Formats: sequence, structure tokens, C-alpha cells
Amino acid sequence: MQDFTILVVPGAYATSVAVTQNMLQATAALAPRLKLPQPRWRVVSPDGGPVPLSGGLVIETVRMPMRASADASTWIVPGLGVESPLDMVSRFSNQACVKAASSLRRHVEGGGPVAASCSGVFLLQTAGLLQGRRATTSWWLASELRRLQPDCEVDADRMVVSDGLVTTAGAAFAHSDLMLHLLRARCSPGLADAVGKVLLIDGRQAQSRFVVPSMLANGNELIGRLTQFIESALPNPPTIGELADAFAMSHRTLSRHVHAATGQGPLALIQAVRLNRARLLIENSRMSVEQVAQEVGYGDATALRRLVRQATGVNPSAFRSGATWR
Repeated sequence: MQDFTILVVPGAYATSVAVTQNMLQATAALAPRLKLPQPRWRVVSPDGGPVPLSGGLVIETVRMPMRASADASTWIVPGLGVESPLDMVSRFSNQACVKAASSLRRHVEGGGPVAASCSGVFLLQTAGLLQGRRATTSWWLASELRRLQPDCEVDADRMVVSDGLVTTAGAAFAHSDLMLHLLRARCSPGLADAVGKVLLIDGRQAQSRFVVPSMLANGNELIGRLTQFIESALPNPPTIGELADAFAMSHRTLSRHVHAATGQGPLALIQAVRLNRARLLIENSRMSVEQVAQEVGYGDATALRRLVRQATGVNPSAFRSGATWR
């Protein structure tokens, strides 16, 4: 009996596939030292045989089960390596993804758990597994997931979200966070912690600190223009009313458009732009926290510290190696 089944489709993100394999290999190597069972896994694909990955790499697979069977393993879908929502339309219409989605659906219907990260989450959506659930994905794809699955509560701030038999994770490199979560649940917390220490991986809880507001636009012209307007106004950020007036729309219409595109309101967009500017200044300048606060329109450093912690879950010092925040 397998503990994990890695489901690979043609064109999958090679790094995501490699992270899955490497972390399981590290787990298998460490388990005997902790007197724990070694995990067992297999790598499958819709048609079996060699499967091309991104970057010209290839991985050997066996054909995935085509019929429902007694399988309690956790099926893992690595990121699919798509660059935009439009790429997913053609990707999910190909026969390999259709077969993969069908197998994932049967696995969950039989009581088996599934997990996916980044664009791989959309394969779960295609399989009909996100209806009425909480999920996350890469923050820049979150609005597309909300559009495709309105009854799914998409929490793009979270790095990993588990809802029943379905576990999802954020952007491509959140796959390591997903694997730590699965190892903790499937094997043991101690073994997962040991793997994290050996591979120098810290389990992160939030994606918020990595969000770039301009990328939230994700092809939405209005959000792109709003973001540019807010950025150009700093250190005197506009109020929501001023923002609505500048774009000749009511407060309600502005809120509706912003929420549809980002899942949040105009105030959250304004705050995201200010905090992103603060993060860039912290990372790339020698400004003190007081100076950074003034540059982004906060009255004092205390307010900036508090908002950074609320938005990212970490202290401001996390953005500047070796820096001392006073």
C-alpha cells in the first residue's frame, strides 16, 4: 500500500515535481533514525511511460489506475507550469488532464485524500472537488479561481488550506510547505520537522508578504490603473472616495469591481500598495523605519510595524537581513 501517489501530467512544473520527490526521499532517509516507518510512494501519469516536464526534463511514470480501487494514498498534484489563466484553458482541455481530473474525482469519491499547489489546484477544480470548500492557490491566480468556482471560499492569504479530503497550497514554491503539511499529517510531526531542518525549509503560514499589488491586476486593466494611481499618489494615498471620483464611478461600483478582481475591497488594495512600497524600501534602501513610514504615508513607525505584522505574519525585520528596526 502506497502512502503517496504523485500525479504528473505533461508539461508539469519540473521544480514542483522534483520538490515532491526530493522531500519524500529525504523523509525515507530520516525515518529509520527516528525509528519510524519509511513512506512509500509512486509516480503516475494518465498514460504512463516517460512524461515531459517544463524545461525539457522528463520523468518516468506508471499508468495511473483507471478504475476505482481500495487506495488510501494521498494523491499529490504538483504545479502545472502555466503562465496565465488563458494557458489553463488549453491545458485542461487536453486528454491527459481530462483523464487526470476523472481519476482524482474517483479517488475522492472513494474516500481518498488529494492535494495540489499553485496551478495544480485548478485541476482539482476541473474535477469538481472544490465545490463548497475552502482552498488557496497562487495569489495571482486567486481571482480566476473565484471566477471559475464562485461557491469555493478562496483564501489567497494562506499558504496551505486543508478542507476535508482536499488540501491546497499557494504559489509554486509553496509546494514545499504543502509537503511538510502532508508529511506532518501522514507520517509524524517529528519526522516532518526533521525534514524541514535538514532541507532548511521553514513552514510558512501566509502568502501575504509575497504579494505584488500590480500583479493582482492579472490582466484587469482597471486594477492596473488603480494600482498605478495609488502608487503615484504616495506618500499621500487617496481615500476610497477620492479614488472613486478619479475614476468617475461611485464608491459602490468601485468596490464591486475591485472585489470581483481581487477578492478584497478598495481599502485592502490601497493598503497592499503602501505595504509593498514599504517592503521594497526596506529591502533596497538604508532608510530607517521612521523614514519608510513617512514615504508611504503612515504617521509613525509603530503603525507601520503593526500593519506589517497583521498583513504578513512576520516582523518588519524579516524583509531586511541583519537590519535592526527601531
